[in-house]
Amino acid sequence: MNDTIIMPTDNCKQNYELSHEDIEQVFSTIDIPACPAIVSMAMSEAQRDEPDVRKLAEAIEKDVGMAAMTIKLANSPLFRGGQSVSRVADSIARLGIRNIVCVVISAALRNCMSGIDAAWLEKFWNHASLVATAAGLIAKKQYGIAPDAAYTFALFHDSAIPLLRKRFENYGAIINKATQEQRLLIEVEEEYFPCTHPIVGSLLARNWGLPPVIGQSIRFHHEKDVYHLPEKSLPGAAISLIAVTHVAERMISDMHNKVNLEVSDEHFEHALAHLGVSFEELDEIREQIEKY
Repeated sequence: MNDTIIMPTDNCKQNYELSHEDIEQVFSTIDIPACPAIVSMAMSEAQRDEPDVRKLAEAIEKDVGMAAMTIKLANSPLFRGGQSVSRVADSIARLGIRNIVCVVISAALRNCMSGIDAAWLEKFWNHASLVATAAGLIAKKQYGIAPDAAYTFALFHDSAIPLLRKRFENYGAIINKATQEQRLLIEVEEEYFPCTHPIVGSLLARNWGLPPVIGQSIRFHHEKDVYHLPEKSLPGAAISLIAVTHVAERMISDMHNKVNLEVSDEHFEHALAHLGVSFEELDEIREQIEKY
């Protein structure tokens, strides 16, 4: 890979509302994957009064990777309730329809990120999976934050990073630069690229038909004043999703002694205050994750 760093641009300003020009720029710069048919089908079934679980199970069992992820999530600390399960049918019964959508989205995201260094991509998704699990566990201790929504958002919020790495040969060098300088990745992206991962990720979420609150949360999760925005700019539900993910992201990075590239100290403090979560509760969740 060519790690030469391109010169900074002035085209990367993040306004709260994406203009038509912003959107056109992203689509002309980044190849946004189309929504896979199985994702559309899963979300459609989830919205039915009586979803066809058998139809979903058959589709999942045809995909070895998706079947493995279904069983893994069912046995994760977020959903484990007793003995481990080893069959897709048992996993689906434990997870329920809304959480099966999480599995389908997760597997589809991985499948569409081809053409990238496999070892790097595996580490990326392993980290994303742990953050998503931690976010779901934190949400379970909160009132009014759906664990499945927290899991989906946390899994999806940085999904544009592999797309940017695939598009720009020097994106790996930018990650290294942020790591060496101990700066947030978003700050370095803004200096060197015509678009950033929150903008690209929000458009990916929109293209895949995810709930608007997920797209809004992705779009705003790095804004400096995110915890002070009025309801008309960002609904409280989105701020709560961002908060659980900020806390989960810092937790997982600390557990693995990784340089934090995602969550500023200010955002972390605001997230803790917003949720009212105690350090004792975080220690409990950390122990659950370590056993996973």
